[in-house]
Amino acid sequence: MAKRRCVIISGGAFSSACDASEQDFIIACDRGYSYCERLGLRPDLMISDFDSYTGPVDPEIPLEQHRPEKDDTDTMLAIRHAIASGFEEILICCALGGRLDHLLANLQALLFAARRGLQARIQAEDTEIFTLRSGSMKIPRREGWSLSVFAMDGVCRGVSIRGALYELENATLEPSFPLGVSNAWQSEEAEISVRDGSLLVVLSKLPDAE
Repeated sequence: MAKRRCVIISGGAFSSACDASEQDFIIACDRGYSYCERLGLRPDLMISDFDSYTGPVDPEIPLEQHRPEKDDTDTMLAIRHAIASGFEEILICCALGGRLDHLLANLQALLFAARRGLQARIQAEDTEIFTLRSGSMKIPRREGWSLSVFAMDGVCRGVSIRGALYELENATLEPSFPLGVSNAWQSEEAEISVRDGSLLVVLSKLPDAE
């Protein structure tokens, strides 16, 4: 059976939120190898420069080893592998928290995948990040969560948000102004659309939510 999507276990802060299954192709990125063990996942591939993981690796797991002196992060290398392998969907876990520079790099890598036509998402316990490029998506209501929309890699035109407390219609969002931050659901689902550009749609669990 062909794998339906690529799940990348990155090396940020550990998160137990990862809906990977045996139908997924799983790539462990460096320290993500030890996270796979904690998540009960067996990687189909390990990509690593071994700067954050120095333990043993199962010899039956294919290993793609790189020098630490390189342009791509391990997560970006995993995304490139997913693109070259023909996957149309990517889920990245354990990619938030930790170092801010790596978090920003992971967000940029997510947009890199979206620009190449992949559905890309980051998942953690208190945060989910989706990409939306020149299209629309519907997000079911989540009690105790906020809904934010950002233009991250350029101007986004024709942005509409319906079914939310603060609606937009054919608006322009720019990376230099967070107009779309901290919205809320008004209906049972919110519909977000963008005519031109790449959006990051961020769902955040509110601190006082149970």
